[in-house]
Amino acid sequence: MYQRILAPIDGSETSARAFETALRIAREFGAQLVPLYVVDVPLVGADAPGYDPSIVRDALFEEGAHVNADALAKMQRDGVSGAPRVVETSPLGDDIAHSILRVANEWSADLVVMGTHGRRGFRRLMLGSVAERFLRIASCPVLLIPAGDTTGQTAAR
Repeated sequence: MYQRILAPIDGSETSARAFETALRIAREFGAQLVPLYVVDVPLVGADAPGYDPSIVRDALFEEGAHVNADALAKMQRDGVSGAPRVVETSPLGDDIAHSILRVANEWSADLVVMGTHGRRGFRRLMLGSVAERFLRIASCPVLLIPAGDTTGQTAAR
């Protein structure tokens, strides 16, 4: 059923839980899995004296390489094929959700498995939700894994 699974990861516990689910699905279906780390350099402080966005960018790419190396080790352990990717948002308005969509479309993903922090109210309004934004624009099925879900229940589209 699934041949190509995309799993956005960011190093958080929630994305690790979602990645483990994606890994299990990929193993069961013999699917390829692409862990995806998206670098999004914040513009906050861009006008501050001495601010060098390249330092932040380099640190995010290094973190992405570390997170992807961990994901690849788990994939190899479980005999799941695929290659992790690191992509960067565009400063011209390409946010994380659209970067995930771009990769999902380029790779013809059958399924995207991602974590959601489950924020509500003011926190959701202020912080937004990459998962919610992606779910609204997705062109393939999306499996959302909630934070702290101990029952194994998930929300799917």
